[in-house]
Amino acid sequence: MTMRMVQLKRRIFAAGLLAVASLAWHAPSAVAADVFPSKPISLILPFPPGGSVDPIFRTFAEAATRELGQPVVLMHRAGAGGITGTAALATMGDADGYTVAVMHNSVIRAPLVQKVNFDPLRDFTYVAGLFGLATGISVAADAPWKNMQELLDDAKKRPGMISWGNIGAISINRIYAERLAKQAGVQFNMVPFKGGGEAFTALIGRHLDVYGDPGFGGQVQGGKVKLLATITSERLKRYPQVPTLKELGYDLVIQSPMGLVTPKNLDPKIAARLSAAFQKASNDPAYLNQLQLFDMQPNWTSGEAYAAYARAQYAREAAMLNEIGFKPE
Repeated sequence: MTMRMVQLKRRIFAAGLLAVASLAWHAPSAVAADVFPSKPISLILPFPPGGSVDPIFRTFAEAATRELGQPVVLMHRAGAGGITGTAALATMGDADGYTVAVMHNSVIRAPLVQKVNFDPLRDFTYVAGLFGLATGISVAADAPWKNMQELLDDAKKRPGMISWGNIGAISINRIYAERLAKQAGVQFNMVPFKGGGEAFTALIGRHLDVYGDPGFGGQVQGGKVKLLATITSERLKRYPQVPTLKELGYDLVIQSPMGLVTPKNLDPKIAARLSAAFQKASNDPAYLNQLQLFDMQPNWTSGEAYAAYARAQYAREAAMLNEIGFKPE
């Protein structure tokens, strides 16, 4: 055998070793994606127990468990008006698919109103959009105002004396309450709450005058509160007698979807697996019944579409905050 042939064989052998090493290096991630999920998945709900989204996501988690073949465990991590739990994913590093969190507009808006350690457009993988919130303006059943105009007339006579509650200090509903006050020439005393359960307790007990958030369905149906108006594009089918703010002359319509995200850099195969399971879970009858009970609007969208919405919404939020003269903390 000539020296040249020996060298050629050595090169072929070395190339083979490199190929094997390459396969060994890439195999774990490929296998991980193929067998996903192989253990329970945590679903982070950034609100306290007892609010309107609690039973919605609890039912959704049960449906997703059946689709994924592994438990989807709902975990409450409240704080900062629903931001803390979701924001925590931004510091976890790359995603493995086993931690999912509920995303909503307050998280997207956060960098515009305060100093945060995350970027909502870069630090998450958007997996799916699920439903839209229907925001209503509620008062206690025995409150003195029979309609929205009476409330605004009273607010004009008593600047800053009527309390208006929202979840968190920087929610989209708080911003729209400020926009309504500006357009109507009135002033409300804005009161932030940690969750809907706490806010409705204060409203029904007459410790709060007005509550301007979603989740009013059960309270209205139970006769404990009155719905004066909605901040929606059209009247809700279950409350055809309740006008929208737009009908009343205020060009205000809230689009506020909720969806699911993971930390950044989620493997596309795992993202597809989660998305497919979540889409099936979003058609579960028990889950859809919960949405109807709390007057939420089902609206499943792909992760790509939800991410595109987030980018556009970030720009809209910046314009709205500028409109009301909001100064970042």
